[in-house]
Amino acid sequence: MSNKFLYGAAMALALTACSGGAAPKSASSDAPPPGKGKAFDHDPFPSTYKPYPGVPTAIVHATVYDGEGGRIENGTVLLADGKVVEVGGADLAIPAGAKLIEGKGKWVTPGIIDVHSHLGDYPSPGVEAHSDGNEATAPVTAQVWAEHSVWPQDPGFSRALANGGVTTLQILPGSANLFGGRSVTLKNVYARTVQGMKFPGAPYGLKMACGENPKRVYGGKGREPSTRMGNVAVDRQTWIKATEYKRKWDKYEEKGGEAPSRDVAMDTLRGVLDGEILVHNHCYRADEMGIVLDMAKEFGYKVTAFHHAVEAYKIADLLKANGTCAAVWANWYGFKMESYDGIPENLAILHNAGACVMIHSDDQNGIQRLNQEVAKALASGRRAGFQISDEQAWTWLAIAPAKALGIADKTGSLKPGKMGDVVLWNGNPLSVYTRPEKVWVDGAMLYDAYDPKLRPVSDFELGQPGEGDVK
Repeated sequence: MSNKFLYGAAMALALTACSGGAAPKSASSDAPPPGKGKAFDHDPFPSTYKPYPGVPTAIVHATVYDGEGGRIENGTVLLADGKVVEVGGADLAIPAGAKLIEGKGKWVTPGIIDVHSHLGDYPSPGVEAHSDGNEATAPVTAQVWAEHSVWPQDPGFSRALANGGVTTLQILPGSANLFGGRSVTLKNVYARTVQGMKFPGAPYGLKMACGENPKRVYGGKGREPSTRMGNVAVDRQTWIKATEYKRKWDKYEEKGGEAPSRDVAMDTLRGVLDGEILVHNHCYRADEMGIVLDMAKEFGYKVTAFHHAVEAYKIADLLKANGTCAAVWANWYGFKMESYDGIPENLAILHNAGACVMIHSDDQNGIQRLNQEVAKALASGRRAGFQISDEQAWTWLAIAPAKALGIADKTGSLKPGKMGDVVLWNGNPLSVYTRPEKVWVDGAMLYDAYDPKLRPVSDFELGQPGEGDVK
Protein backbone atom coordinates (compact mmCIF):
# COMPACT_ATOMS: atom_id res chain seq x y z
CA MET A 1 0.00 0.00 0.00
CA SER A 2 1.31 3.46 -0.82
CA ASN A 3 3.03 5.69 1.74
CA LYS A 4 0.82 8.55 0.55
CA PHE A 5 -2.34 6.58 1.32
CA LEU A 6 -1.02 5.30 4.66
CA TYR A 7 -0.04 8.84 5.65
CA GLY A 8 -3.44 10.23 4.69
CA ALA A 9 -5.34 7.38 6.31
CA ALA A 10 -3.36 7.66 9.54
CA MET A 11 -3.89 11.40 9.73
CA ALA A 12 -7.59 11.02 8.97
CA LEU A 13 -8.01 8.37 11.66
CA ALA A 14 -6.16 10.55 14.17
CA LEU A 15 -8.37 13.50 13.39
CA THR A 16 -11.49 11.35 13.71
CA ALA A 17 -10.30 10.19 17.12
CA CYS A 18 -9.65 13.77 18.19
CA SER A 19 -13.18 14.76 17.19
CA GLY A 20 -14.75 11.88 19.09
CA GLY A 21 -15.33 9.77 15.98
CA ALA A 22 -18.91 10.94 15.57
CA ALA A 23 -20.33 10.64 12.08
CA PRO A 24 -21.53 13.93 10.59
CA LYS A 25 -25.24 14.47 11.01
CA SER A 26 -27.15 14.66 7.75
CA ALA A 27 -29.10 17.83 7.30
CA SER A 28 -31.93 15.77 5.82
CA SER A 29 -32.87 14.54 9.31
CA ASP A 30 -33.51 18.18 10.25
CA ALA A 31 -35.47 19.09 7.13
CA PRO A 32 -38.13 21.64 8.05
CA PRO A 33 -41.78 20.94 7.37
CA PRO A 34 -43.44 22.43 4.28
CA GLY A 35 -43.97 26.14 4.50
CA LYS A 36 -40.93 26.71 6.70
CA GLY A 37 -37.91 26.47 4.41
CA LYS A 38 -36.08 23.96 2.23
CA ALA A 39 -37.96 20.68 2.05
CA PHE A 40 -34.96 18.40 1.42
CA ASP A 41 -31.21 18.30 1.95
CA HIS A 42 -29.42 19.91 -0.99
CA ASP A 43 -26.10 18.26 -0.09
CA PRO A 44 -26.55 14.73 1.28
CA PHE A 45 -22.77 14.19 0.89
CA PRO A 46 -21.42 16.82 3.33
CA SER A 47 -17.78 17.68 3.82
CA THR A 48 -15.99 15.82 6.60
CA TYR A 49 -12.78 17.77 6.01
CA LYS A 50 -10.72 18.45 9.12
CA PRO A 51 -7.41 20.33 8.87
CA TYR A 52 -4.30 18.38 9.65
CA PRO A 53 -2.70 19.63 12.86
CA GLY A 54 -0.08 22.31 12.37
CA VAL A 55 2.20 24.31 14.66
CA PRO A 56 2.62 28.08 15.07
CA THR A 57 4.98 29.08 12.27
CA ALA A 58 6.83 32.23 11.23
CA ILE A 59 8.30 32.50 7.73
CA VAL A 60 10.84 35.31 7.83
CA HIS A 61 13.05 37.42 5.51
CA ALA A 62 11.16 36.41 2.35
CA THR A 63 9.64 38.36 -0.53
CA VAL A 64 5.88 38.13 0.01
CA TYR A 65 3.15 38.32 -2.63
CA ASP A 66 -0.12 38.63 -0.71
CA GLY A 67 -2.28 37.35 -3.61
CA GLU A 68 -4.26 40.59 -3.94
CA GLY A 69 -1.53 42.57 -5.71
CA GLY A 70 0.56 43.52 -2.65
CA ARG A 71 4.27 42.89 -2.20
CA ILE A 72 6.50 43.02 0.88
CA GLU A 73 10.28 42.79 0.75
CA ASN A 74 12.02 41.13 3.68
CA GLY A 75 8.58 40.09 4.87
CA THR A 76 7.21 37.90 7.62
CA VAL A 77 4.19 35.59 7.52
CA LEU A 78 2.76 34.25 10.78
CA LEU A 79 0.57 31.11 10.86
CA ALA A 80 -1.26 29.63 13.85
CA ASP A 81 -4.37 27.56 14.49
CA GLY A 82 -4.70 26.88 10.77
CA LYS A 83 -4.97 30.56 9.86
CA VAL A 84 -2.88 33.45 8.64
CA VAL A 85 -2.35 35.50 11.80
CA GLU A 86 -0.41 38.45 10.44
CA VAL A 87 1.72 39.52 7.49
CA GLY A 88 4.26 42.31 7.71
CA GLY A 89 7.87 43.39 7.47
CA ALA A 90 11.03 42.33 9.26
CA ASP A 91 9.92 44.22 12.38
CA LEU A 92 6.80 42.13 12.87
CA ALA A 93 6.83 40.59 16.34
CA ILE A 94 7.19 36.80 16.34
CA PRO A 95 5.42 34.94 19.15
CA ALA A 96 7.57 32.88 21.50
CA GLY A 97 7.68 29.22 20.56
CA ALA A 98 6.81 29.72 16.88
CA LYS A 99 8.69 27.52 14.43
CA LEU A 100 11.01 29.74 12.39
CA ILE A 101 11.36 29.14 8.65
CA GLU A 102 14.16 31.08 6.98
CA GLY A 103 13.02 32.64 3.71
CA LYS A 104 15.97 34.78 2.67
CA GLY A 105 16.26 34.77 -1.12
CA LYS A 106 12.92 32.98 -1.37
CA TRP A 107 9.29 33.96 -2.06
CA VAL A 108 6.10 33.35 -0.10
CA THR A 109 2.69 33.32 -1.81
CA PRO A 110 -0.81 32.07 -1.12
CA GLY A 111 -1.39 28.52 -2.27
CA ILE A 112 -2.29 28.31 -5.95
CA ILE A 113 -5.97 27.76 -6.80
CA ASP A 114 -6.86 25.94 -10.02
CA VAL A 115 -10.43 26.73 -11.06
CA HIS A 116 -10.51 24.05 -13.77
CA SER A 117 -9.22 20.54 -13.08
CA HIS A 118 -10.30 16.97 -13.74
CA LEU A 119 -7.97 15.28 -11.24
CA GLY A 120 -9.60 12.30 -9.61
CA ASP A 121 -12.18 12.03 -12.41
CA TYR A 122 -9.48 11.34 -15.01
CA PRO A 123 -6.78 10.02 -12.67
CA SER A 124 -3.42 8.47 -13.39
CA PRO A 125 -2.73 6.00 -14.79
CA GLY A 126 -4.78 7.23 -17.75
CA VAL A 127 -6.53 3.99 -18.62
CA GLU A 128 -10.09 3.50 -19.86
CA ALA A 129 -11.19 2.13 -16.49
CA HIS A 130 -10.34 5.53 -14.97
CA SER A 131 -12.25 7.62 -17.52
CA ASP A 132 -15.02 8.97 -15.29
CA GLY A 133 -15.33 12.65 -16.22
CA ASN A 134 -17.87 12.69 -19.08
CA GLU A 135 -21.33 11.15 -18.75
CA ALA A 136 -21.64 11.33 -22.54
CA THR A 137 -25.03 9.63 -22.74
CA ALA A 138 -27.28 12.70 -23.15
CA PRO A 139 -26.70 16.40 -23.86
CA VAL A 140 -28.24 17.28 -20.47
CA THR A 141 -26.78 15.41 -17.48
CA ALA A 142 -27.20 17.99 -14.75
CA GLN A 143 -27.98 15.10 -12.40
CA VAL A 144 -24.37 13.89 -12.16
CA TRP A 145 -21.90 15.22 -9.59
CA ALA A 146 -18.16 15.23 -10.30
CA GLU A 147 -17.38 14.32 -6.69
CA HIS A 148 -18.94 10.90 -7.20
CA SER A 149 -16.14 10.02 -9.63
CA VAL A 150 -13.22 11.50 -7.66
CA TRP A 151 -10.59 8.92 -6.68
CA PRO A 152 -8.66 10.43 -3.73
CA GLN A 153 -5.58 8.28 -4.44
CA ASP A 154 -4.97 9.90 -7.83
CA PRO A 155 -1.21 10.68 -7.74
CA GLY A 156 -2.04 13.86 -9.66
CA PHE A 157 -3.11 15.46 -6.38
CA SER A 158 0.29 15.03 -4.72
CA ARG A 159 2.07 16.12 -7.92
CA ALA A 160 -0.01 19.29 -8.02
CA LEU A 161 0.82 19.97 -4.37
CA ALA A 162 4.54 19.24 -4.53
CA ASN A 163 5.41 20.44 -8.05
CA GLY A 164 2.84 23.18 -8.45
CA GLY A 165 2.01 24.53 -5.00
CA VAL A 166 -1.71 23.93 -5.63
CA THR A 167 -3.70 23.91 -2.38
CA THR A 168 -7.28 24.24 -3.72
CA LEU A 169 -8.84 23.04 -6.97
CA GLN A 170 -12.25 22.73 -8.59
CA ILE A 171 -13.04 19.34 -10.12
CA LEU A 172 -15.41 19.67 -13.08
CA PRO A 173 -17.21 17.16 -15.29
CA GLY A 174 -16.00 17.09 -18.89
CA SER A 175 -17.34 19.19 -21.76
CA ALA A 176 -19.16 16.61 -23.90
CA ASN A 177 -22.54 17.85 -22.68
CA LEU A 178 -24.44 21.13 -22.68
CA PHE A 179 -25.12 20.56 -18.98
CA GLY A 180 -22.31 18.38 -17.67
CA GLY A 181 -23.29 18.27 -14.00
CA ARG A 182 -22.08 19.62 -10.68
CA SER A 183 -18.48 20.49 -9.92
CA VAL A 184 -16.88 20.28 -6.49
CA THR A 185 -14.14 22.35 -4.84
CA LEU A 186 -11.49 20.38 -2.95
CA LYS A 187 -8.68 21.10 -0.54
CA ASN A 188 -5.54 19.39 -1.85
CA VAL A 189 -5.08 17.10 1.13
CA TYR A 190 -4.71 13.37 1.60
CA ALA A 191 -7.98 11.68 2.52
CA ARG A 192 -9.67 8.30 2.24
CA THR A 193 -12.89 9.72 0.81
CA VAL A 194 -13.83 12.68 -1.34
CA GLN A 195 -15.89 14.04 1.56
CA GLY A 196 -12.62 14.33 3.46
CA MET A 197 -11.28 16.63 0.73
CA LYS A 198 -14.35 18.81 0.13
CA PHE A 199 -13.67 22.48 0.80
CA PRO A 200 -15.91 23.37 3.75
CA GLY A 201 -18.58 25.89 2.81
CA ALA A 202 -17.63 26.15 -0.87
CA PRO A 203 -20.64 26.44 -3.19
CA TYR A 204 -21.18 23.87 -5.88
CA GLY A 205 -20.66 24.74 -9.53
CA LEU A 206 -22.58 23.73 -12.64
CA LYS A 207 -20.46 22.78 -15.64
CA MET A 208 -21.98 23.90 -18.93
CA ALA A 209 -20.49 23.80 -22.42
CA CYS A 210 -21.16 25.48 -25.73
CA GLY A 211 -19.67 25.19 -29.19
CA GLU A 212 -18.10 22.25 -30.94
CA ASN A 213 -18.05 19.59 -28.23
CA PRO A 214 -21.79 19.04 -27.61
CA LYS A 215 -22.78 19.38 -31.28
CA ARG A 216 -20.01 16.97 -32.33
CA VAL A 217 -20.76 14.35 -29.67
CA TYR A 218 -24.53 14.28 -30.14
CA GLY A 219 -24.76 15.32 -33.78
CA GLY A 220 -22.45 12.39 -34.42
CA LYS A 221 -25.12 10.17 -32.88
CA GLY A 222 -27.78 11.59 -35.20
CA ARG A 223 -29.59 13.53 -32.51
CA GLU A 224 -30.01 17.09 -31.28
CA PRO A 225 -27.91 19.14 -30.95
CA SER A 226 -25.93 18.94 -34.16
CA THR A 227 -25.47 22.70 -34.63
CA ARG A 228 -24.76 25.73 -32.51
CA MET A 229 -28.39 26.80 -32.85
CA GLY A 230 -29.33 23.33 -31.61
CA ASN A 231 -27.08 23.87 -28.59
CA VAL A 232 -28.91 27.04 -27.61
CA ALA A 233 -32.32 25.52 -28.29
CA VAL A 234 -31.68 22.59 -25.94
CA ASP A 235 -30.23 24.95 -23.34
CA ARG A 236 -33.35 27.14 -23.42
CA GLN A 237 -35.74 24.18 -23.34
CA THR A 238 -33.90 22.89 -20.27
CA TRP A 239 -33.99 26.25 -18.47
CA ILE A 240 -37.73 26.53 -19.16
CA LYS A 241 -38.21 23.15 -17.50
CA ALA A 242 -36.00 24.20 -14.58
CA THR A 243 -37.93 27.46 -14.10
CA GLU A 244 -41.20 25.53 -13.82
CA TYR A 245 -39.61 23.02 -11.42
CA LYS A 246 -38.38 25.88 -9.23
CA ARG A 247 -41.85 27.50 -9.24
CA LYS A 248 -43.50 24.29 -8.00
CA TRP A 249 -40.96 23.69 -5.23
CA ASP A 250 -40.97 27.35 -4.13
CA LYS A 251 -44.75 27.18 -3.81
CA TYR A 252 -44.61 23.92 -1.85
CA GLU A 253 -41.93 25.18 0.52
CA GLU A 254 -43.88 28.37 1.12
CA LYS A 255 -47.42 27.02 1.40
CA GLY A 256 -47.20 23.24 1.83
CA GLY A 257 -49.59 20.81 0.21
CA GLU A 258 -48.58 17.80 -1.86
CA ALA A 259 -44.84 17.73 -2.56
CA PRO A 260 -43.80 17.87 -6.24
CA SER A 261 -41.82 14.95 -7.65
CA ARG A 262 -38.06 15.19 -7.16
CA ASP A 263 -35.77 15.43 -10.21
CA VAL A 264 -32.06 15.29 -9.40
CA ALA A 265 -31.06 17.17 -12.55
CA MET A 266 -33.61 19.91 -11.88
CA ASP A 267 -32.46 20.15 -8.25
CA THR A 268 -29.10 21.34 -9.56
CA LEU A 269 -30.60 23.82 -12.03
CA ARG A 270 -32.93 25.15 -9.37
CA GLY A 271 -29.83 25.73 -7.24
CA VAL A 272 -28.41 27.85 -10.07
CA LEU A 273 -31.65 29.86 -10.37
CA ASP A 274 -31.62 30.39 -6.59
CA GLY A 275 -28.02 31.71 -6.76
CA GLU A 276 -26.65 28.85 -4.66
CA ILE A 277 -24.76 27.04 -7.46
CA LEU A 278 -22.26 28.87 -9.69
CA VAL A 279 -22.20 28.46 -13.47
CA HIS A 280 -18.81 27.58 -15.01
CA ASN A 281 -19.20 27.55 -18.78
CA HIS A 282 -16.76 25.97 -21.26
CA CYS A 283 -16.80 28.42 -24.18
CA TYR A 284 -14.22 29.58 -26.74
CA ARG A 285 -15.76 32.13 -29.13
CA ALA A 286 -16.71 35.68 -28.19
CA ASP A 287 -20.01 35.55 -30.08
CA GLU A 288 -21.11 32.44 -28.18
CA MET A 289 -20.19 33.97 -24.84
CA GLY A 290 -22.39 36.94 -25.75
CA ILE A 291 -25.30 34.61 -26.55
CA VAL A 292 -24.86 32.74 -23.25
CA LEU A 293 -24.87 36.02 -21.31
CA ASP A 294 -28.15 36.98 -23.00
CA MET A 295 -29.60 33.56 -22.19
CA ALA A 296 -28.59 33.99 -18.55
CA LYS A 297 -30.49 37.27 -18.43
CA GLU A 298 -33.53 35.62 -20.04
CA PHE A 299 -33.76 33.01 -17.28
CA GLY A 300 -32.42 35.02 -14.37
CA TYR A 301 -29.14 33.33 -13.54
CA LYS A 302 -25.53 34.50 -13.57
CA VAL A 303 -22.55 33.11 -15.46
CA THR A 304 -19.76 33.10 -12.89
CA ALA A 305 -16.96 32.27 -15.31
CA PHE A 306 -16.25 31.30 -18.90
CA HIS A 307 -13.51 28.70 -19.08
CA HIS A 308 -10.89 28.53 -21.85
CA ALA A 309 -12.40 31.73 -23.32
CA VAL A 310 -9.71 32.13 -25.98
CA GLU A 311 -11.61 35.03 -27.58
CA ALA A 312 -12.48 36.75 -24.31
CA TYR A 313 -10.19 39.65 -25.24
CA LYS A 314 -12.79 40.68 -27.86
CA ILE A 315 -15.48 41.23 -25.21
CA ALA A 316 -13.47 42.31 -22.16
CA ASP A 317 -15.83 45.23 -21.57
CA LEU A 318 -18.89 42.97 -21.78
CA LEU A 319 -17.43 40.52 -19.27
CA LYS A 320 -16.59 43.34 -16.87
CA ALA A 321 -20.07 44.84 -17.19
CA ASN A 322 -21.68 41.47 -16.40
CA GLY A 323 -19.32 40.61 -13.54
CA THR A 324 -18.32 37.41 -15.33
CA CYS A 325 -14.79 36.04 -14.96
CA ALA A 326 -12.61 34.50 -17.66
CA ALA A 327 -10.43 31.48 -16.85
CA VAL A 328 -7.89 31.16 -19.65
CA TRP A 329 -4.66 29.54 -20.77
CA ALA A 330 -1.46 31.43 -21.42
CA ASN A 331 -1.01 30.41 -25.07
CA TRP A 332 -2.90 27.18 -25.72
CA TYR A 333 -5.08 27.79 -28.77
CA GLY A 334 -5.41 26.92 -32.45
CA PHE A 335 -6.01 23.19 -31.96
CA LYS A 336 -9.56 23.35 -33.37
CA MET A 337 -11.56 25.92 -35.30
CA GLU A 338 -13.34 27.52 -32.34
CA SER A 339 -9.97 28.06 -30.64
CA TYR A 340 -8.23 29.38 -33.75
CA ASP A 341 -8.46 33.11 -33.01
CA GLY A 342 -6.67 33.04 -29.67
CA ILE A 343 -3.80 35.37 -28.84
CA PRO A 344 -1.14 35.15 -26.09
CA GLU A 345 -2.06 38.68 -24.92
CA ASN A 346 -5.57 37.52 -23.98
CA LEU A 347 -5.04 37.46 -20.23
CA ALA A 348 -3.19 40.78 -20.10
CA ILE A 349 -5.87 42.54 -22.18
CA LEU A 350 -8.59 41.29 -19.85
CA HIS A 351 -6.59 42.36 -16.79
CA ASN A 352 -5.93 45.79 -18.26
CA ALA A 353 -9.67 46.22 -18.97
CA GLY A 354 -10.49 45.56 -15.33
CA ALA A 355 -12.21 42.23 -15.95
CA CYS A 356 -11.99 39.31 -13.52
CA VAL A 357 -9.38 37.00 -15.06
CA MET A 358 -7.29 34.02 -14.02
CA ILE A 359 -5.12 31.20 -15.32
CA HIS A 360 -6.37 27.61 -15.30
CA SER A 361 -4.98 24.22 -16.26
CA ASP A 362 -7.57 21.70 -17.54
CA ASP A 363 -4.60 19.36 -17.59
CA GLN A 364 -2.90 16.98 -15.16
CA ASN A 365 0.54 18.18 -16.26
CA GLY A 366 -0.27 21.87 -16.66
CA ILE A 367 -1.53 22.04 -13.09
CA GLN A 368 2.05 21.39 -11.97
CA ARG A 369 3.38 24.58 -13.59
CA LEU A 370 0.65 27.19 -13.38
CA ASN A 371 3.22 29.64 -12.03
CA GLN A 372 5.13 29.27 -15.32
CA GLU A 373 1.92 29.72 -17.32
CA VAL A 374 1.37 33.04 -15.54
CA ALA A 375 4.95 34.02 -16.37
CA LYS A 376 4.27 33.34 -20.07
CA ALA A 377 1.03 35.35 -20.06
CA LEU A 378 2.74 38.19 -18.20
CA ALA A 379 5.64 38.29 -20.68
CA SER A 380 3.20 38.39 -23.62
CA GLY A 381 1.34 41.27 -22.02
CA ARG A 382 4.49 43.25 -21.36
CA ARG A 383 5.66 42.80 -24.94
CA ALA A 384 2.32 44.29 -25.99
CA GLY A 385 2.89 47.30 -23.75
CA PHE A 386 0.82 46.39 -20.69
CA GLN A 387 2.60 47.35 -17.49
CA ILE A 388 1.64 44.60 -15.06
CA SER A 389 3.77 43.87 -12.01
CA ASP A 390 4.74 40.39 -10.85
CA GLU A 391 2.65 40.75 -7.70
CA GLN A 392 -0.40 41.86 -9.69
CA ALA A 393 0.01 38.84 -11.96
CA TRP A 394 -0.09 36.58 -8.92
CA THR A 395 -3.75 37.55 -8.44
CA TRP A 396 -4.41 35.34 -11.50
CA LEU A 397 -3.45 32.34 -9.35
CA ALA A 398 -4.90 33.41 -6.02
CA ILE A 399 -7.67 35.90 -5.25
CA ALA A 400 -9.25 35.84 -8.74
CA PRO A 401 -9.94 32.07 -8.80
CA ALA A 402 -11.00 32.28 -5.14
CA LYS A 403 -13.65 34.82 -6.17
CA ALA A 404 -14.79 32.64 -9.07
CA LEU A 405 -15.25 29.71 -6.66
CA GLY A 406 -17.07 31.75 -4.04
CA ILE A 407 -14.37 31.20 -1.40
CA ALA A 408 -12.49 34.52 -1.43
CA ASP A 409 -13.57 35.16 2.16
CA LYS A 410 -11.74 32.00 3.24
CA THR A 411 -8.62 31.71 1.06
CA GLY A 412 -6.87 33.20 -1.96
CA SER A 413 -4.69 35.75 -0.19
CA LEU A 414 -2.39 36.16 2.79
CA LYS A 415 -4.73 38.19 4.98
CA PRO A 416 -5.30 37.74 8.72
CA GLY A 417 -8.05 35.25 9.46
CA LYS A 418 -7.87 33.42 6.14
CA MET A 419 -6.86 29.78 5.80
CA GLY A 420 -3.15 29.17 6.15
CA ASP A 421 -2.74 27.96 2.55
CA VAL A 422 0.82 29.02 1.81
CA VAL A 423 3.75 28.17 -0.47
CA LEU A 424 7.43 28.91 0.15
CA TRP A 425 9.22 28.94 -3.22
CA ASN A 426 12.96 28.35 -3.47
CA GLY A 427 13.34 31.34 -5.79
CA ASN A 428 11.31 33.75 -7.89
CA PRO A 429 8.08 31.83 -8.57
CA LEU A 430 7.85 33.26 -12.09
CA SER A 431 11.07 31.48 -13.07
CA VAL A 432 11.19 28.08 -14.76
CA TYR A 433 14.00 27.17 -12.36
CA THR A 434 11.86 27.64 -9.24
CA ARG A 435 9.91 24.99 -7.37
CA PRO A 436 7.92 24.83 -4.14
CA GLU A 437 10.15 24.19 -1.17
CA LYS A 438 7.38 23.89 1.42
CA VAL A 439 3.59 23.89 1.17
CA TRP A 440 1.13 24.45 4.01
CA VAL A 441 -2.61 23.73 3.89
CA ASP A 442 -4.56 25.27 6.77
CA GLY A 443 -1.27 25.95 8.52
CA ALA A 444 -0.12 22.31 8.38
CA MET A 445 3.02 21.55 6.38
CA LEU A 446 2.03 18.87 3.87
CA TYR A 447 5.08 19.07 1.62
CA ASP A 448 8.76 19.69 2.36
CA ALA A 449 11.32 19.18 -0.39
CA TYR A 450 13.95 18.37 2.24
CA ASP A 451 11.94 15.89 4.31
CA PRO A 452 11.31 12.45 2.74
CA LYS A 453 8.40 11.90 5.14
CA LEU A 454 6.69 14.93 3.64
CA ARG A 455 7.30 13.87 0.05
CA PRO A 456 4.68 11.10 -0.14
CA VAL A 457 4.12 9.11 -3.31
CA SER A 458 1.55 6.60 -4.51
CA ASP A 459 1.62 3.02 -5.76
CA PHE A 460 0.48 4.55 -9.05
CA GLU A 461 3.39 7.04 -9.28
CA LEU A 462 6.61 6.19 -11.11
CA GLY A 463 9.56 7.38 -9.08
CA GLN A 464 13.19 6.63 -8.39
CA PRO A 465 14.18 3.48 -6.47
CA GLY A 466 13.60 4.08 -2.79
CA GLU A 467 11.70 7.33 -3.33
CA GLY A 468 8.99 7.80 -0.76
CA ASP A 469 10.30 5.10 1.58
CA VAL A 470 9.39 6.13 5.11
CA LYS A 471 11.23 4.54 8.02
